[in-house]
Amino acid sequence: MLSTVFGLMDRIFPSLAYAVSRRWFDFISTRDSGRHMLFMNYGYDAEQPVRLSGEDEPDRYSIQLYHRVAGAVDLAGLKVLEVGSGRGGGASYIKRCLGPASVLGVDLAASAIAFCREHYDVPGLAFEQGDAEALALPDASFDAVVNVESSTCYEHPERFYAEVVRVLKPGGNFLYADVRARGDVPEWEQHLADIELEKLEEEDITARVVAALDRDSGRRARLIAEHAPWGLRRVFHEFAGVQGSNYFYDAMRRREKVYRRYLFRKAG
Repeated sequence: MLSTVFGLMDRIFPSLAYAVSRRWFDFISTRDSGRHMLFMNYGYDAEQPVRLSGEDEPDRYSIQLYHRVAGAVDLAGLKVLEVGSGRGGGASYIKRCLGPASVLGVDLAASAIAFCREHYDVPGLAFEQGDAEALALPDASFDAVVNVESSTCYEHPERFYAEVVRVLKPGGNFLYADVRARGDVPEWEQHLADIELEKLEEEDITARVVAALDRDSGRRARLIAEHAPWGLRRVFHEFAGVQGSNYFYDAMRRREKVYRRYLFRKAG
């Protein structure tokens, strides 16, 4: 029933779906005042597991998704922007482990930015509130832009893609991954074809995302049991992709939703 409601909202009332999704992520941020939930993506089951420190191990699958996406190019010494940085775990991992000179995380949710500013003390890592579709950042100011599983929540993703082009330096890279319903893929592909960037890599990683959810489902269910209000736990299960949920997990398993990774480069 819940998945049917969400699906109808996606198809018939996209602006409402956008508003609900933004408030949903803001609500999640306020529910966890500690460091139990630093990532909000579905994860990636890597062929070669990433070597992690003990503190990062609980978030292995979410980190492996960031490693697969942001690690597609050498970020050493570069200036990196993450749009849709959420709870900051991905931006922190990139700065600590992939060697950029700096990472700026931008997110629309004020509560997420407040959390990140309070909980991270990593030299060269900063967070600002901002709108992905109208970034208050200078032209040609970043060597790389990262966006992981965030653009699906944007009301006008084509405006975001235009902003990526604008803030990237010549020769800069757009490191991108997201999920779409099968019926929305043609429009997604058209938006990506229209942006003034060269597509270097495209990869369907749906199966590996589902495999990550299979491995991580127990931990996700425990976090929901510990932190979510009883009456909302089924909803949390749907959005978290817990095994047996329909809206994301079963939809990706049946390939009614597809998950892709991209690498684009701006002409230099």
